[in-house]
Amino acid sequence: MKDILGQAIHDHYYKNPKHKLWINNQYGPKEEMPIDIYFREEDDMPDIEWLALNECRGEVLDIGAGAGGHALLLQERGFDVTALEISALAADVMKARGVNKVITADIFEYQQKKYDTLLMLMNGIGLTGTLLNLKVFLQHTKQLLNQGGQILFDSSDIAYLYEGKLPDNGQYYGEIQYQYQYNRQKTDWFPWLYVDEKTLTTIVDAAGYNMEVLLEDEYKQYLVRLTLK
Repeated sequence: MKDILGQAIHDHYYKNPKHKLWINNQYGPKEEMPIDIYFREEDDMPDIEWLALNECRGEVLDIGAGAGGHALLLQERGFDVTALEISALAADVMKARGVNKVITADIFEYQQKKYDTLLMLMNGIGLTGTLLNLKVFLQHTKQLLNQGGQILFDSSDIAYLYEGKLPDNGQYYGEIQYQYQYNRQKTDWFPWLYVDEKTLTTIVDAAGYNMEVLLEDEYKQYLVRLTLK
C-alpha cells in the first residue's frame, strides 16, 4: 500500500506541506486529518494520552509510533523506549527528531524482543482492523511481553455514528473502512477498528488477559491496561 500517511508526516516535518491529508470513509463525507496532530507537544495531548504515558513502566515498545511524539516524551523522562512504525518515511522523521531506537516493521511480524509495556495510542488498537484480527494480535503480543508486562491502548465506542440504527449486515459496527488521500494519491481501502468496552472485555478475557479501564470520557473514549492472567 502506498505510504501516504508517512509522506504527509515527512513533508510536514521538512516544511514542505503543500497538500492536505484527507481520510475517506464509508459512513459520511471525507474529513481532513490535520498533520500537526502527529507533532503535538505534551501540553496539547488529551488526558487519555497523558495518563497512558504516566502509566508506562520498564522497557516500552511504542507501536505505530507515527512521528514519535510519545516516544520522545518517554525518552525525556528516562525510559528505554523503542518506536515501532511500519512507515519508513515516518521512521526517518522520528530518527531526525531524536528518537534513539526506531524499528521499521509490521507489528504482526515483529518478535525480536520482550517489553514491560506495549503502548498504542491515538486509537492504536485500530490497526488490528477487525475483531478477528484483534484476537490474533492478542495472541501475538504474548510473545512480546515480559513477566508482569502490560499493554496500554485507547479505543472508543462509535455507535453514535449510526444515530441509534446499528448496521444489520453481520459485520461488527466498529470495523470501519478508511482510505487516505494526499497530493492526488489514494491508498487502498483498509480496515480500522473501534471496539466498545463490552465487546473488548469478552475478547480479552477469552484471550487470557485481565482488563482494567483506567479512564473513560464523555465521548465514550477509554484507556485500558491489559495484563496476562
